[in-house]
Amino acid sequence: MDESGGQKRRPEGDGRPGAPGPGPGPGKPPERPREPGGGLLMGRFFGVPIYVAPSWFLVAALITWVFGGQLDRVLPELGGARYLVSLFFAVAFYASVLVHELAHTVVALRQKLPVRRIQLQFFGGVSEIEKESETPGREFLLAFVGPLLSLVLGGAFYLALDLVEPGTVPGVLIAGLTISNLLVAVFNLLPGLPLDGGRMLRAVVWKLTGKPMSGTVAAAWVGRALAVAVLIGLPLLTHTGTLGGAGQEVDGMDTVMDALLAAILAAIIWTGAGNSLRVARLREHLPDLCARALTRRAVPVEEATPLSEALRRANEAGARALVVVDPHGDPVSLVREAAIVGVPEHRRPWVAVGGLAQEITEGTRVPAELAGEELLERLRAHPASEYLVVEEDGAVYGVLAASDVERAFVKAMARPGR
Repeated sequence: MDESGGQKRRPEGDGRPGAPGPGPGPGKPPERPREPGGGLLMGRFFGVPIYVAPSWFLVAALITWVFGGQLDRVLPELGGARYLVSLFFAVAFYASVLVHELAHTVVALRQKLPVRRIQLQFFGGVSEIEKESETPGREFLLAFVGPLLSLVLGGAFYLALDLVEPGTVPGVLIAGLTISNLLVAVFNLLPGLPLDGGRMLRAVVWKLTGKPMSGTVAAAWVGRALAVAVLIGLPLLTHTGTLGGAGQEVDGMDTVMDALLAAILAAIIWTGAGNSLRVARLREHLPDLCARALTRRAVPVEEATPLSEALRRANEAGARALVVVDPHGDPVSLVREAAIVGVPEHRRPWVAVGGLAQEITEGTRVPAELAGEELLERLRAHPASEYLVVEEDGAVYGVLAASDVERAFVKAMARPGR
C-alpha cells in the first residue's frame, strides 16, 4: 500500500537511467529459500505429488539393519530372512508416516490451502503447504490432525495384537508398528517448531495475542530448547535404560550411535525452528513489496531516438527508465538498464534506443496494485529485467526494475518482525 495515505502518486526519480546502484544485479526477481529436490515421484493424492527423497533410502537401510539385529534376538530361526522382514517393517512404518502427512494434506485442501507436495525423507515426512491458515483455530486443527491419525494407527495396531500369536513374525511386526506410531504421535506433539505440537503452540499464542508472528517466535524458541534437550537428554536416557534395554550392557559403539542420532535429530529440530522463523518473517513483510511503491518514473521515446538524447530527456524529467513508444504513443518495448550501462558514453549519440529494448509482453505488463506474494509469483513466472507498470485503465504508470524488487525484498527481510 502507498505510504502517502492511499493516494496514487507518480514515482519519484533519484538519478538517471542506467546509473549503477547498490545491491544485486538486475533481471533477477527475489526468490524464496530453495527447496530440496523432490526425489522419486511415487504418485499423486488429490493432485498433490508424493515424493520419496533420497535420504529415505538411507534411513530405510538403517531401520532394516537395526530392526534386523533385534529380530535376531527374538526370532533367531529366521536367519538371513530377518532383513527382508526388517525391510518390510521400514516400508510399513513409512506408509504410516505417509498416512500422517495425508491427514495434514486433506485438512489443508479443505481449508483451500495449496499443497505443493508431500515428501518422505530422513526422520519422517513433510507436507509442503504454501499458505498459512486464516485463523488460529484452523491452524490448530491442521497441526493436530497428523498426530491424531498416528494415535489412531497406533491404537488400531494395538488392537490387532489380539489377532496374532506373540513371538511370531506378524506379532513382532504389529508390535513394532504399534510402538513406532505411538512414538511418532508423542514426538510430534512436543510443543516446539517445526513439530506439529509447535504449530499447535503457535496457534494458541496467536489466539491469545492476536499476532501470528508472536506465536511463531514462541514456538520456534521452544523448538530450539527441545533441540538442546534432545542433544543432551536422548543419550542419557538410552544409556540409563529409561527408554528400554534396562539391564543390557551398553558398549562404546552403542554410545556413539546414540550420540550421533541425537545430534542429527537435534540439528533437524534446531534448523527447522530457525526456518520457521525465517519463513514467518518473509510472509509478514511480503505485503511491503508493492509494484506502485517500487516503480521508477519513465519517459516515452521513439525507437530511433539516440540514446544520448533519450538520457537527456530522462534526466530533465527526473526519470530513471525509458519506454519505447510507437507513432501513436503506445508502449511497445522497454529499454534495458543493463544494455544502457554497456554502451560507452562516446557511442551513445549513435546508438538508437530501439536496439537496447525488450518487447513488452502480457507477462511483463504488471498492474500497479500488484503486491506481496502475487507480485513475486508474477515476476518468477515471467523473468525479465524490467516490467511495464500500468493502471487499471491501461495507462502507463512507470517501469518496475527486478533489481529494485530484490533490494526491497532483502531490506524487508532484514528488518525485525513487527
